[in-house]
Amino acid sequence: MVSQRACLDHAIALTTGMTGPVFELGLGNGRTYHHMAQRVSGRDIYVFERNPAAHPDSTPPEEQLILGDVRETLPSTLQRFGASASLIHADLGGHNREKNDVFARFVSPLIEPLLASDGLMVSSDRMYFEGMSEEPLPQDAVPGRCFIYRAP
Repeated sequence: MVSQRACLDHAIALTTGMTGPVFELGLGNGRTYHHMAQRVSGRDIYVFERNPAAHPDSTPPEEQLILGDVRETLPSTLQRFGASASLIHADLGGHNREKNDVFARFVSPLIEPLLASDGLMVSSDRMYFEGMSEEPLPQDAVPGRCFIYRAP
């Protein structure tokens, strides 16, 4: 959690001047969404979730909740928003590294076209982007626990 928050805070600071939306892929118990909602200003935060079950204080407004499997909702989001996201965060994996890697390889090409130029992706898993560069982690982050990628 320390690495994730350090990376998110770093990415939020680096994208502060951008106007595009923020995407949170997976709500879980809502801690990360709640953390971002307290720190991101002037940008809408859209949360992608199959089955929301977070505390109401850690759940986005209904109009900013995109329900369904990300394999289906990310392509439709590209049609809706285009390449406009300033920041995308994903903590979609479980505890099986092999399954996480397979999923990351599948979802990476669905995520990459959503980011605006210079937009950032923060992930708990290594991602597989064709045109994005991996960024250095902030000082408080543990290598391998979080990854940051920048769109060209």
